[in-house]
Amino acid sequence: MPAYTTKLSALIDEFSLTPIYMPCPADEVLIARSDTNRPSLALSGFFNLFEPDRIQIIGNAEHQYLSSMTPQIRRKRSFDFFAQRPVAVVFTTDLLVFSEFTDAAMVYGVPILCTSSHTSSFNAALIASLSVSLAPRITRHGVLVEVYGEGIFITGDSGVGKSETAIELVKRGHRLIADDAVDIRKVSAKTLVGRAPAAIRHYAELRGVGIIDICRIFGMGAVKESEKLDLVINLEQWDATKFYDRMGLETEYCEMMGINIPMATIPVRPGRNLAIIIEIAAMNNRQKRMGYNTAKEFNDAMLRQAGVDPSLYS
Repeated sequence: MPAYTTKLSALIDEFSLTPIYMPCPADEVLIARSDTNRPSLALSGFFNLFEPDRIQIIGNAEHQYLSSMTPQIRRKRSFDFFAQRPVAVVFTTDLLVFSEFTDAAMVYGVPILCTSSHTSSFNAALIASLSVSLAPRITRHGVLVEVYGEGIFITGDSGVGKSETAIELVKRGHRLIADDAVDIRKVSAKTLVGRAPAAIRHYAELRGVGIIDICRIFGMGAVKESEKLDLVINLEQWDATKFYDRMGLETEYCEMMGINIPMATIPVRPGRNLAIIIEIAAMNNRQKRMGYNTAKEFNDAMLRQAGVDPSLYS
């Protein structure tokens, strides 16, 4: 899977960072790591396992440690630190940037920036942003909608009715994230987030009508930039020879990028209101996540009525 990068200029805009020294345009500085570093050990002269491709954060602890040094020692430590060529250094809490740091940055060509944000909150927000920007990703054919706060990824063969169902859901007050193609990013070990490719964002295709702009027709409240994947719904043409689960006792999963997402297969035939079915599936999936499984409760009640202890089948 290819490695992704983001431009330092994007972080400057997102977090309102103030450049103190830039050896080149911020567009030319590429960030490839989502984790950051508090370089306390590095500033003491210990560079084993130091990773220069991480953004280095100078907070109150590092600043006070540097302030306790004599100017001569601080200059040596600064030059030793910048000799590792970190990708960028950020001072938080509007801390004073030492002149020794600026001198070393000019020699080794390292950007220095500052922010008024507190160290912990800035560090957490920066990691969260980089985790999304640099996340491994794939593109899958389908439609992504938000239904009652659940991210529903609708899949199925071309022409089965995915886009029509999504528009019916939008009419019922839900939101469209992507139609036809969904960029899926693995932002953590347990979470996938989907969004539309920039070229088709907020658009949907209806056969016989053409391309429509969901945002212009239904308003800003009908679209959303991104959403996590909570449930995959596969639409398929009704097959009279196939057995479809009527109880829902067994949860089917769809594996994507090493993460298992709950999945339901819904057969399509004339007369079925797919939008309502998907609404119910979304609410049922949320109930399961909260610890209540309707199918299991119903099955246990039937077993008790038959005089059987449900724990024997747990």
